[in-house]
Amino acid sequence: MSGVTYVTKETLDHMREELNHMKTVGRAEIAEAIKEAREKGDLKENAEYDAAKEAQGMHEAKVAQLEAAVASARIIDAKDLDASKVSILSKVSLTNMNTKKKVEYQIVSEQEADLKAGKISVTSPIGKGLLGKKVGDVAEITAPAGTLKFKIENIAL
Repeated sequence: MSGVTYVTKETLDHMREELNHMKTVGRAEIAEAIKEAREKGDLKENAEYDAAKEAQGMHEAKVAQLEAAVASARIIDAKDLDASKVSILSKVSLTNMNTKKKVEYQIVSEQEADLKAGKISVTSPIGKGLLGKKVGDVAEITAPAGTLKFKIENIAL
């Protein structure tokens, strides 16, 4: 993970809590699993030990990734943003020009993205395509499903 990650204060707090949990509880659970597997005898033929060590490696990789995300995080506040154009934290009302269906998305960081909640990542094709657009603009977005055209109806924070 490189560059700056923009997140809300709540998301950064959640990331820090998760990191702390992984470093304390998560590591202790994995250490216990390795200890139990060691007690079962020959490590060369101990699949349980191999699985526990592999889980430890994956856990440490997740810890490192989350540490990097926390280190590069910058807190953003909606009151500091310009509502005249689409930016991170904007709530955007759109009309799909192909289907005439209206949708609403909030542009958020990767960590906060949740499509079911209407939150799309600023790094997603739609998120990237909407950035900087103003009310009335039509955004042409190349997505895996083809080219999508969205008309920006409203921008709110």
